[in-house]
Amino acid sequence: MSAGNGSIMRLAPVPLFYINDPLQAIEMSGESAKTTHALQVNTDTCKYFGGMIWGAANGVSKEELLSENYSPVSGYWDEHEMTEDLREVAEGSFKVKNPPEIIGSGYVVQSLEAALWAFYNSDSYEVGVLKAVNLGNDADTTGAICGQLAGAYYGLNGIPDRFKDKIVMKELILSSAKRLTVNEKDDTY
Repeated sequence: MSAGNGSIMRLAPVPLFYINDPLQAIEMSGESAKTTHALQVNTDTCKYFGGMIWGAANGVSKEELLSENYSPVSGYWDEHEMTEDLREVAEGSFKVKNPPEIIGSGYVVQSLEAALWAFYNSDSYEVGVLKAVNLGNDADTTGAICGQLAGAYYGLNGIPDRFKDKIVMKELILSSAKRLTVNEKDDTY
């Protein structure tokens, strides 16, 4: 249970807080995992995904985000060890697998792989998140993981109004999100 996906499903505020420092975004994403999921696979997965969220929020193309061993810090994964199963995902396993091989399980690496598969095989926030949750199993977490990356990539305006209109306490959430970073993609709602 220590290699669960809880640490990655709540990650986005960390790389967004460090929006002007990609190295800190990566490192602190890994540190954030340790509060509840201290295994190396969790910290590595959060570091990898934190870098992806940082890149998406800073306008990196989808092709580059999903490139082999992506990092916004050049050579980061050459200098830092990555667990083997995460390396398979970072090398693009989500591009060549399809359900039922893609499983949104409670295991952090499989959850990331499933979310990346959904993001890769979609062209909008809505389609990506729906693909993620429709994988079943741990659907809410897979959707949350995909939603973080898709939200950073497509921006607030890329999220359908009918989704945003259902958010409880949305003004508080928006206000908190705006205070996280000075590099907002858009500020309309």
